Amino acid sequence: MSKPRILIVTPEITYLPDGMGNMAQRMHAKAGGLADVSASLVSALFQLGADVHVALPNYRQMFHTDVFEIFSQELETMRRALPEERIHLAEDRIFYYRDSVYSSYGGENPRIALAFQREVLNNIIPRVRPDLIHCNDWMTGLIPAAARRFHIPCLFTVHNIHTEKMTLEGIESSGIDAAQFWNQLFYSANPVNYETARPHTPVDLLASGIFAAHYINTVSPSFLDEVADGQHHFVPDAVRGEIKNKRDAGCAVGILNAPDDSYNPRTDPAIPLAYTSKNFAEGKRAAKRLLQEKVGLRRDENAPLLFWPSRLDPVQKGPQLLTEILYQTLSHYADDNLQLVVVANGEYQRHFHDIVRHHALQNRVAVCNFNENLSRLAYAASDFTLMPSRFEPCGLPQMVAPIYGSLTIAHNTGGLRDTVHPLSPDGTSGNGFLFDYFDAAGLRWAIDRAMAFFRRPPIQRHATLARVMDESLRQFNHAETARRYFEIYEAMLHRPLLVDDQTPEAPPARSHPRRGHSRKKVPL
Repeated sequence: MSKPRILIVTPEITYLPDGMGNMAQRMHAKAGGLADVSASLVSALFQLGADVHVALPNYRQMFHTDVFEIFSQELETMRRALPEERIHLAEDRIFYYRDSVYSSYGGENPRIALAFQREVLNNIIPRVRPDLIHCNDWMTGLIPAAARRFHIPCLFTVHNIHTEKMTLEGIESSGIDAAQFWNQLFYSANPVNYETARPHTPVDLLASGIFAAHYINTVSPSFLDEVADGQHHFVPDAVRGEIKNKRDAGCAVGILNAPDDSYNPRTDPAIPLAYTSKNFAEGKRAAKRLLQEKVGLRRDENAPLLFWPSRLDPVQKGPQLLTEILYQTLSHYADDNLQLVVVANGEYQRHFHDIVRHHALQNRVAVCNFNENLSRLAYAASDFTLMPSRFEPCGLPQMVAPIYGSLTIAHNTGGLRDTVHPLSPDGTSGNGFLFDYFDAAGLRWAIDRAMAFFRRPPIQRHATLARVMDESLRQFNHAETARRYFEIYEAMLHRPLLVDDQTPEAPPARSHPRRGHSRKKVPL
């Protein structure tokens, strides 16, 4: 029996494994967690021997390639008779000179999405002839409808709830023959027929992907239920309704993302002294000394350190909760020399800078633009990582932090609820501190709980941190994430993904039942 062929369609990716093609090591186009998840899933499938292919835009500038180099390498590939190329690049000038995945110019992102989907539908799917297609987010929202027309099972992953709308006329003007699958799309109003819908009735791309896909997943179990149950007012009604329909039909599940395997203090080159759960105390002290030196904080390896790792977005991430209590909290813990380092971009930086200047906190608060190596150093140096998000589809910092021995302080929502569990009084269970109400008082309460833990005798703290580090490495990894996707693929295909009975090695799946409802599956 031949292996089923899987085509993963994604607008962004962090890396591709060696062996997938002669350009694999240059494929890096990242805007967020979607790039990391796509990379880890493709890599896990490939390493296990699955017949995996990936389709993505040809971002020549970001990939540091040009057409002549690509042509010469393709000739060399044919001469050497290497294995079949598994990277399929969508070609259009709109991709070639971009320096970022998404555009800040109005109207350009929909044009980019249409060009990408046109190439996937017209050229890549006919060439690859996949047995299953895995699409990601609104930029691939038309493909599940076409997959229905082609009789190809399709999984659609919802990473974010952003969507775009456009008419059939606009879609078809890009070169996509939507007349083939127009009745599998989701419209903003009831379409009477193709002719009347074509010029006037907008198609919702994200809702269409969810509606037409055979199976969907969000990137955390709790966020799936929060959206379906109407807990987030900012989720468009169409998206919420279609996610609810899929969940209630047993065709939806939440699968947690996982941080990249390079986030490990045992091997991370960004920290001054490698460490594990067995010898982390000196490693974290060395990291704290170096971070304090780099960002201008008072030198004190025993000072408790808070770390803010996420973009400073007041709509989602909650930096306003921290600025509201920052001065009072630092004053209350002045004897402990409590410090804060922010490694994140965003206009909200100015509020932190204003507070620092007004209260002369330069040696206790550092606010820095995002830098990958500095962020990694801060994970290692910090005692606590702040994630007070209003909502969180998944989140990765709260999974990275405990691997480095930094306990997370988080709002009890979405992916944070699934990954951060309250520390027990004796420290033998849990990995962080949760607050239930999205307000500054809730955040301050959680920081106080964290500081109470920090003041425990070192032998108690060290035992807890060692346990948390070991558990986090076992739980938050790509093998576990890939295993969950493999299960969905095999259910959709009704046959094994790997013909040699290989299965990814990972810990048992964690169950996240929805209160009052069973997780019955219906035939796909």
